[in-house]
Amino acid sequence: MIRLDPATASPAAPPTVPAWALAGGGSATDADAAFQAGAALASLDPLARAQPGWSGAWSQRLALKCAAASMRLAGRAEDEAGLRDAWQLCPAGADPGPAGAIFGAWRQLALQPPAVSADRLAKGAELLGLAWDDEALADLCTQIEKLAGSQRPAPFVAATIAARVVAARPDAELFAWWLADLVLAQALHWPRPLPLLMAQAFGPAFRTGVGGRRIRPGEKDFERAVCVALVQAAAEACRLAAELSRRAEKLLAVAPKLRAKGAGDVIFLLLNEDAVAGSLTTKNLSRFATRRLFERLQQLEAVRELSGRTSFRLFGL
Repeated sequence: MIRLDPATASPAAPPTVPAWALAGGGSATDADAAFQAGAALASLDPLARAQPGWSGAWSQRLALKCAAASMRLAGRAEDEAGLRDAWQLCPAGADPGPAGAIFGAWRQLALQPPAVSADRLAKGAELLGLAWDDEALADLCTQIEKLAGSQRPAPFVAATIAARVVAARPDAELFAWWLADLVLAQALHWPRPLPLLMAQAFGPAFRTGVGGRRIRPGEKDFERAVCVALVQAAAEACRLAAELSRRAEKLLAVAPKLRAKGAGDVIFLLLNEDAVAGSLTTKNLSRFATRRLFERLQQLEAVRELSGRTSFRLFGL
């Protein structure tokens, strides 16, 4: 019999960002952009705090989107499918390669509370392919502490720390975006950071007019651009949450039909991960039993196959 935590279900529909906030993407003033960002984050805030049973899959899917955008900044070609493979094909404890490590940095960001320490920043920078000396990291922690005590609105705190990182290390823009999401969550008192801003870094919020150049951290209008980007990021996060909530509800609805011993463990992983390997083995499931379980879940339309392959298949909500 499959036993699942009732808290895994989330009967309330996920929130949405108000249409009037989205309609102001080309806000005429900085004050308008800040007000709309506040409305968007207010919509996202209850969901970030509630952490429904499928929030793990949600945050990891957001991490994947930010990692995919990171590839462009890092001069790499991997898309979401390539990043999934880099992570899932890597044996436990082995080096996932540069792309897999960057994906790992975004995954790690979403898994831990938004506490700041030199060790955590060093690990994040290392996964993003950057070397950072201990003294500079300690100074960065001090700057974050001062910003946390400044009582400035969260979007401006995130923009400020990103600008300071790039000012100190122009080659560290990827780390600046990673840290911006960490500091944003800290300022909003969220239990876990949500990877949001990197996915918008090449979008219209950071363009100077139609087809214009990209606004980098610290440049003119960057704070305003962060506010505009957060409106879009919050809206996309809410839409993804609504989609995953529906899929999780369907997965939980078919759970009583599953007879495989250990099926509950697989459902738990599906609710907490972006993707689960079809070759997964557990103490209760052999590789053959897992394959049959996923075939059954596909028949019930409770999971999606994400790789498009016939071998080493990946499944998720």
